[in-house]
Amino acid sequence: MSVEKVLKLIKDEEAKIVDLRFVDLLGTWQHFSVPAHVIEEDTFTEGLGFDGSSIRGWQSINESDMLVVPDAQSAFLDPFTEVTTLNLICCILDPITKQPYPKHPRYITYKAQEYLKSTGIADTAFFGPELEFFILDSIRYDIKQNASYYFLDSQEGIWNSGKDEEPNLGYKIRNKEGYFPVAPTDSLQDLRTEMILNLEKVGIEVETHHHEVATAGQCEIDMKFSTLLDMADKVLKYKYIVKNTAAMYGKTVTFMPKPIFGDNGTGMHSHQSLWKDGKPLFAGNLYAGLSELAMYYMGGIIKHGKAIAAFTNPTINSYKRLVPGFEAPINLAYSSRNRSAALRIPMYSSSPKAKRVEVRFPDPSANPYLAFSAMLMAGIDGIINKIDPGEPLDKNIYDLPPQELANVPKAPASLEEALQALEDDHEFLLKGDVFSEDLIRTWIDYKKEKELKPYSMSINPLEFFMYFDA
Repeated sequence: MSVEKVLKLIKDEEAKIVDLRFVDLLGTWQHFSVPAHVIEEDTFTEGLGFDGSSIRGWQSINESDMLVVPDAQSAFLDPFTEVTTLNLICCILDPITKQPYPKHPRYITYKAQEYLKSTGIADTAFFGPELEFFILDSIRYDIKQNASYYFLDSQEGIWNSGKDEEPNLGYKIRNKEGYFPVAPTDSLQDLRTEMILNLEKVGIEVETHHHEVATAGQCEIDMKFSTLLDMADKVLKYKYIVKNTAAMYGKTVTFMPKPIFGDNGTGMHSHQSLWKDGKPLFAGNLYAGLSELAMYYMGGIIKHGKAIAAFTNPTINSYKRLVPGFEAPINLAYSSRNRSAALRIPMYSSSPKAKRVEVRFPDPSANPYLAFSAMLMAGIDGIINKIDPGEPLDKNIYDLPPQELANVPKAPASLEEALQALEDDHEFLLKGDVFSEDLIRTWIDYKKEKELKPYSMSINPLEFFMYFDA
């Protein structure tokens, strides 16, 4: 969409408000709104000013002025606002130099695309993430000096099998049995359908929706794959649509990786492929129909897996999902059919165009701009340096004897371990000036100071259960 078409859209739809959105360092949309008449042709080059000092991980108070510059191609009408509102995703510029702000995650994704082209390896990277999430009926949580708790609930939760619901109809989902019975056990069909309709209103093509494995409303809606930057934009649109549609039904959605103890967590399996001149590069005559280039791409993901986990699995809670026994890919290996491997080659189609690699360890708490870019950079490094991914692991990883399992590289067991891996291994991210030392340092420091430090000092109710009578 051109600038002229955006201005015409505002006029034709009689939009009264334009909402300007940008993503912060951790992956949350921030926004402010202006009357539609404020948006003119030069807004798309000159931008509008705002205070960036309160945005997480960004500017200090003494250099807070920043510019948002709308991307005309990102325009979409908001399906939820009472007053007709046009949303625009923005780039961030320094108001003095007019250069892109180097810690804006969307700019990093743009640079990753340009770096891929500059290598001559490919001109397009396609990504297709599978975002899972929980739809809950209520959530309460608090932490105080003398108390700490959370309480969540879902009418589907197996813990409600004995609850007096006046009446209790009994259709509760047993742990690990949510994939995927029909209604009335699956009580969320209509809500997911409404989510799909809203997604399609904002230009997101949907392929499927269904209940997921866990009890208590775990769901998945799959988008059609797209190019790197476009897909990162769509992930934030997706989260916005899903959360707001659920709210209209009186429910809430979380993309937290492991909100429920004792059942499957939530992942963001990310399908990836490289193309050049309109031709797929991952199809070949090697393992599972992959090309040599695709094998090297996987080699890069495996080699740098621990480091990129700091971006693909960026929360303390992420590592409560990456544990044995819940279909979580904790071992950095690849397979054509084994879903317990961290990398999988889907075999649904024999078409060269469908040949891709599915990276299974990311989760949807990730900032998609940073996570997708980090995976792409690891894959490019694997191709450039011809990194061998090793032998496939076409067996159940969880049944391997200890001596064989010891030779399989592992995903990090904690956020602290992932951040240390990123600190030790990030040269591949700096290529092409895609990531910067400053951004990586800011990310590590923020996570340590704002997340790991308070978590290490907090007291968990489990500690009372285990130690109160010491």
